[in-house]
Amino acid sequence: KMDVEVVNFRDKLSKVDKLHSYKVIAQMNDYYFKIVKAKRDFIWHSHPETDEVFMVIQGNLEIDLRDKTLYLKEGEMVVIPKGVEHKPLCREECHVLLIEPTGTVNTGDSGGNLTDERIEWI
Repeated sequence: KMDVEVVNFRDKLSKVDKLHSYKVIAQMNDYYFKIVKAKRDFIWHSHPETDEVFMVIQGNLEIDLRDKTLYLKEGEMVVIPKGVEHKPLCREECHVLLIEPTGTVNTGDSGGNLTDERIEWI
């Protein structure tokens, strides 16, 4: 039987001591809820097989699309549809919740040295 517990974002984020280290904090069916502390200009990529949710817990997140830039602040979220190229940017440290299928790679179809394949639960 599964243990049902409340997940506190602030508590979980306090356990993340490195930037750009994705941590799984919950799972719903085949979806992970991942948190990350970020401060970087990421790469252009897409996820051909899945939509992806970005929810800003703290700070500001910009997401470049090919035709516009989205500006998200604390308490806001966006769903990036599958196949849509996007490039996240955090000019200052921001804390983000990602909701995506298990097995989704952060760099999508682009790969490269920014790929984080370690799945660590906290």
